[in-house]
Amino acid sequence: MAPFFSIPEMSLLRSEDMNLVQLIIPVESAHGTISYLGELGLLQFEDLNLDKSPFQRTYANQVKRCIEMVRKLRYLWEQLRKAGLSAARSPPEIDIDLDELEIKLGELEAELRELDGNLEKLKRTHSELTEYLLVLSKASTFFEAARNGATSYQRESSVSSMTREGSMDSPLLLEQEMQTDPSKQIKLGFIAGLIAKTKAASFERILFRATRGNLFYKQLPLDEPVTDPATGVKVASRVTEIQSTIDASILERDTVLSAVSYQLEQWTTLVQKEKAIYHTLNMLSFDVTKKCLVGEAWCPVAAKVKVQDALRRAASDSNSQVSTIFQVLHSEELPPTYFKVNKFTEAFQQIVDAYGVPRYKEINPGVFTIVTFPFLFAVMFGDWGHGICILLATLWLVYNEKKFGTQKLGDIMDMTFGGRYVLLLMAIFSIYTGFIYNEFFSVPFHLFGDSAYRCRTPSCSDATTVGLIKYREEPYPFGVDPVWHGSRSELPFLNSLKMKMSIILGVIQMMLGIILSYFNATFFRSSLDVWFQFVPQILFLGSLFGYLSVLIILKWVTGSQADLYHVMIYMFLSPTSDIGDNRLFKGQERVQIILLLISFVAVPWMLLPKPLILRKQHLEKLQGRGYGVLRSSDADALDIDLDHEHEHEEFEFSEAFVHQMIHTIEFVLGAVSNTASYLRLWALSLAHAELSAVFYERVLLLSWSYHNPIILLVGFIVFLFATIGVLLVMETLSAFLHALRLHWVEFQNKFYQGDGYQFSPFAFSSLEDID
Repeated sequence: MAPFFSIPEMSLLRSEDMNLVQLIIPVESAHGTISYLGELGLLQFEDLNLDKSPFQRTYANQVKRCIEMVRKLRYLWEQLRKAGLSAARSPPEIDIDLDELEIKLGELEAELRELDGNLEKLKRTHSELTEYLLVLSKASTFFEAARNGATSYQRESSVSSMTREGSMDSPLLLEQEMQTDPSKQIKLGFIAGLIAKTKAASFERILFRATRGNLFYKQLPLDEPVTDPATGVKVASRVTEIQSTIDASILERDTVLSAVSYQLEQWTTLVQKEKAIYHTLNMLSFDVTKKCLVGEAWCPVAAKVKVQDALRRAASDSNSQVSTIFQVLHSEELPPTYFKVNKFTEAFQQIVDAYGVPRYKEINPGVFTIVTFPFLFAVMFGDWGHGICILLATLWLVYNEKKFGTQKLGDIMDMTFGGRYVLLLMAIFSIYTGFIYNEFFSVPFHLFGDSAYRCRTPSCSDATTVGLIKYREEPYPFGVDPVWHGSRSELPFLNSLKMKMSIILGVIQMMLGIILSYFNATFFRSSLDVWFQFVPQILFLGSLFGYLSVLIILKWVTGSQADLYHVMIYMFLSPTSDIGDNRLFKGQERVQIILLLISFVAVPWMLLPKPLILRKQHLEKLQGRGYGVLRSSDADALDIDLDHEHEHEEFEFSEAFVHQMIHTIEFVLGAVSNTASYLRLWALSLAHAELSAVFYERVLLLSWSYHNPIILLVGFIVFLFATIGVLLVMETLSAFLHALRLHWVEFQNKFYQGDGYQFSPFAFSSLEDID
């Protein structure tokens, strides 16, 4: 069937043409060939050894070897970070063999682990000596204080009969100890040590419970180390020696790491490439002679010349007597989806892929998302002052994209930087819709000429109560007339405008989605989808909500006072009745009856014919296969019967009918719910404008009215943080998510399957970080 109309092809509208190719590679040049293909990054290899475990594959030992080298490299990177060093800019690359690198990495790891072990022992010894030193110091302070206190008390005592037993040098409880059994004598002692301040209270409670309160507990804060009072020897001398040894060990370790840092990136890249090469080689299978490796891969048609050139260079460099055989295979398997994107279109394509990767050759919604997504966001975020703020921030990201592109940013900053061009268009469209709404931080300006309305009195005091009067016929040249802001009619007028505008934009985008389903159907040669999906859907949506959009535009153009709610309700309840003053054009009643009949016919048109035609086609296919060439044996006839039985099982009329019924119900109900869902454009726009007005009037203007510089400063700070935090961050995120919902659900479900899989070529440029 010839299409009604067509659209030109572009690289982003439909995915690139793909071919399944077969590579027959001599064993001696396999490593070099895969290396060249990895540098090129245009082949997605298929795993031909799915029946084998990773340990049963040909190059399993090489992969294990690379994994062990990656572990050693990761250890070196950790040591480098622990030492506070960074990888130095490497000098010109020095060729190094993988075997030599493996030996060198082993030696470096052993040396660094030995240095780390010795360093840890020295640090542990240093810590223990420091603790002993502090315990001696604090214990000495405690006992010295106790002795001094007791001596003072003894001097002040007036008891003249003090004996030797009562002196400070006599032992405690001596008399009681001599009169009791030696096994029952009381032994007093003490324990001194260090404990963290956070655990001191818990430790005290544990001791109190364990001894049932029979203890004396004393704690003192730590102080600087002092001389041992018992021996007079400075314990710190050994601590100083150990600290010197620690410093020397750290210097030796840093020297080794500094020498390694110049080659660490080069070594890491080499090992990662080798690991990727052997992992890819494990996906290939041997031919019957065991002299060649056979591989299958998906390749873009436009890249075949580059791939063949890389294969020739690989065969030449490896001095192989036989070149790699490159041939295209015919396959019924669905190819992967591949789009050529750049830094501008990549973020928009990621928005689509987050919902689902386009099926091979399916129309890509990303092309339309570039325009419709930032525009719908701007409808909800219309303020050219806020748009300028986002634009300045985005231009700063774009200006510094080379610097930020090579840095590791945080999660939120990385996401923001990745979507910088989405934010750029969002800001530009927000400035445009802000001019239409005539809002600059909720303040209107006469940017495009004089107003068509004026106040009734010079003071304009009755603008919010009585209203305005129109003094000229020419309207405001562009956007909303600034005098509407603050007037009595502002909210009803803007509500009516934004609500009707939301319905028109929603109907246009949904109609676009249905039209795109036609192009998908014609491309995949599905005439049933054209006649029994596209046609009834476009008629149903157009006869109801398309008609409503036309009435809205006619009401705007003619200035009519018709009640569109009344028109649409009585179009269903009483289609033959006279609509009276709500008539917008001659013959409107007859047009409405015709549109109502079209909408009623579209539902069974969408539901019944397609499953019936599918059933008829299936029966004709079975009947046609019932006649054929006579077979030479009963086995051939049995094969035919089995084929017929298999085909009969593939089609079930009941399943096809139920599927079509679900699809019909979903579309009919979705046409209503999706149209209502676009009213979020009106709601979010109103909320944004009202929040902006509240912050401006109740914070900034209120603080200005006090004529106090301190209050004005505080009010400005509150206004600034409220604008940034609520309007420029939270409102931006809210409008972004609502625009995302409108694209994923209301727009894409009209034509988009999204059940494809991404083209993921074997490429060294996409190797993951070693961490």
